[in-house]
Amino acid sequence: MPLAIVIMAGGKGTRMQSDLPKVLHKAAGRALIEHVIDKSQALDPEKIILIVGHQAELVKDSVKHYPVACALQEPQLGTGHAVMQAEEPLQNFQGEVLILSGDAPLFTLESLQNLIRFHRESVAQATVLTAEMENPTGYGRVIRKPGTDSVEKIIEQKDATEEEKTVKEINSGVYVFNAETLFSSLKEITTNNAQHEYYLTDVFGVCFRKGSRVAAWKTPNPDEIHGINTPQQLAHAERLLKK
Repeated sequence: MPLAIVIMAGGKGTRMQSDLPKVLHKAAGRALIEHVIDKSQALDPEKIILIVGHQAELVKDSVKHYPVACALQEPQLGTGHAVMQAEEPLQNFQGEVLILSGDAPLFTLESLQNLIRFHRESVAQATVLTAEMENPTGYGRVIRKPGTDSVEKIIEQKDATEEEKTVKEINSGVYVFNAETLFSSLKEITTNNAQHEYYLTDVFGVCFRKGSRVAAWKTPNPDEIHGINTPQQLAHAERLLKK
């Protein structure tokens, strides 16, 4: 089954206290986006699509030595809108789409390989990479159908019931979709929310409504799921990458 990888790299990174695009900050001597592209290339995908936005030309220039295609997200209307920009570069692509974030460089190649293998073996239309956190506060929770690897609901902390907040399995923001499921579902999501943005996670609501199978694969190492939004998180990622 052919694989395409979409890397979201358009964020401004306001909390980084820097004018530099977030994905160009360095950890272990290299830009965050380079760590993510290197792991992506190791999966031998048919295509890698980089979604650029904030300071797009600077980001594109920094990755020009990589065999990636860049798609511009302008204006920036949320994570779902970002992935919509990959539809044209992936026109007629029939395979699986792995979605990564350019500011989350801690995933191991082994975990990504296991996620893709699990997605294929479980015959899911979409698969979520999850982790179990001792303190999951602030993260979206993954609610499974009892005793299975099927997902019943993905819910943000602010929308979760008290019972759902006790769940420690969280959404990493890394997903594998069948391409047809992804792009057809993106056409059905709306901006009817507090931020007036297209949320990528709303795609799962479409899948649940249509009865499409959504599965979850849990990494044994929760450190892998950390994204980088602050200088402190960047320093933490640096320590982990140097291990």
